[in-house]
Amino acid sequence: MNYKTIVVHLDTSERAHPRLEIALRLAKQFGAHLTGAYAVFSPDPRSLHVMAGTAEYYREQEARRTERRAALERLFHAELRRAEVPGEWIAIDAPASLAIPRAGRCADLIVAGQDNPADPESYVGDFFPENLILTSGRPVLLVPYAGNDRATGDRVLVAWDGSREATRAVHDALPFLRAAASTAILTVNGMRAGRHDDERIRLPGADIATVLARHGVKVEVADVETGAGGSVGEVLLSQVADGGVDLLVMGAYGHARWRELMMGGATRTILKSMTVPVLMSH
Repeated sequence: MNYKTIVVHLDTSERAHPRLEIALRLAKQFGAHLTGAYAVFSPDPRSLHVMAGTAEYYREQEARRTERRAALERLFHAELRRAEVPGEWIAIDAPASLAIPRAGRCADLIVAGQDNPADPESYVGDFFPENLILTSGRPVLLVPYAGNDRATGDRVLVAWDGSREATRAVHDALPFLRAAASTAILTVNGMRAGRHDDERIRLPGADIATVLARHGVKVEVADVETGAGGSVGEVLLSQVADGGVDLLVMGAYGHARWRELMMGGATRTILKSMTVPVLMSH
């Protein structure tokens, strides 16, 4: 398996260009075709007529967005030529929460951005990253809005708990893992209850590490304890910071409900506070 088709979500947010740069580097590294899928949030203009002045504001905002979109499209094509990466630009008028999962289903990897509460232009729909992970059926590489100049995928941390979602994430990340200088398999609270310290037990994560080693992946295995009431998500963030990790791989836990998306605790923590790109699969 390799990433031969990558879709990157582009919008008018401040982090669209850095996100494109990461997608370009990955397309170059893996010899992939890169699709720039432009989709933003656009309110129904009819709903703005109920407040004085909002219709004019909408027209001005649309004009600014049109300018930004044209500039971003020119930049996209220029960067493709510079990097010598094959690709295409598509602008989708449908809501991003529907358009990007649909576009990504014909890709090997989707690159998207973390929600940035400080940038209104990054809002493209309620629970956009969660919706993308849960409905696209493809691995999603989420890029944090905080600046990050490090490479992506040189030092990888895999969060492992033996679940279906974690299994999916590990295998979806194989192109990264094979290319990485180092990969650590981390389990949290992996010791079984009721065991004694002197009993010989297999280190959690050892089995999946053996599988990865057969793919030529250099693997280390570790297990850490959160302590009473500890947060798995906070442990992962701490391990990322302490280990100089530049890519976190993990399964995303959750399910769609009418009008809401419920995500697992570790998933919510990482989506809110990620400091490096995170590859998530569901």
